[in-house]
Amino acid sequence: MDAMSSEEYASQSKLLQEFTNVPSIESAWLFKTNNEDRSTAMFSISQPDLLANKKRKYILHSHIVTHDGTMPLECHWSPFPIEITGVSAVVPSRSGSKLLVVRNGEKGSRTRLQIVNQSHVEKEIHVDQSIHGPLYTDEWFQGISWNHEETFIAYIAEQSPQPKPAFDDAGYRKESYSEEDCNSWRGQGDWEEDWGETYSRKGRPSLFVLDIASGEVRAARGVTKSISVGQVVWAPPSSSGHQKLLVFVGWLEHNGFQSTARKLGIKYCSNRPCSLYAIHSPFEEEPNADNASVGGSESVPASVATNLTPSISSAFFPRFR
Repeated sequence: MDAMSSEEYASQSKLLQEFTNVPSIESAWLFKTNNEDRSTAMFSISQPDLLANKKRKYILHSHIVTHDGTMPLECHWSPFPIEITGVSAVVPSRSGSKLLVVRNGEKGSRTRLQIVNQSHVEKEIHVDQSIHGPLYTDEWFQGISWNHEETFIAYIAEQSPQPKPAFDDAGYRKESYSEEDCNSWRGQGDWEEDWGETYSRKGRPSLFVLDIASGEVRAARGVTKSISVGQVVWAPPSSSGHQKLLVFVGWLEHNGFQSTARKLGIKYCSNRPCSLYAIHSPFEEEPNADNASVGGSESVPASVATNLTPSISSAFFPRFR
């Protein structure tokens, strides 16, 4: 290797290190305090780890002080960021008193959802693969939202795959099948196109709601299979306080020319037709006139997704003040 090539490699290596030393802010939250002049900010930052070929994730806090008049803001930063390992996402509640920590399991293992109080882990829920797979934490389908009362959490996760048919030397098997059974095998099942690229081999993005008190997880009902769900948020409560609505973005699978599938490339070419939808929480039940008993004790879920933007070709990132 000649001297010129050696110097060029050294220069490029130094430049790469300088770039990777600059952290990126992935998310930020601002919380009010009892003092009107003071606020607390929380940042989720990341930095590449070149040796491990991964991303380091950190949490950083700042106390913001505002002054009357023309004086600038004062930001008092925490001395050091706190690294979090094995964590897929962190989302604080609206008040900032609780924190959701998402730990997506490896292939075949459970997803862990931790509710952290200001001083300890308040609850940890293990979600089996039969309910859903890992949570989506990307820039498009990701959606994790606390409700206003901080009793429910809505999020987007991979839909569990449909059971695949099992066979042995006698043909189709109706009874349960074990992966360790060497005398039988599974079929491939129905083929389903995914979104490709970084979403390859991921399950369909679907909407789920966690009841923090009971630890129960329910899938949202009324969303057709032709819609991939993302960016869910809770709508403000109604005047009665009983209606719990979820607003989310829905991407139709057959959104191409003449209703053909057009999924590949959404990561770098995001101009896909999409709409905002609203649906009742799966924990919100309303009486049905056809099925309710005389005393009105029975009820069924109100599960019909409503398109809020039928006249708009592309609508995403729903927000409420």
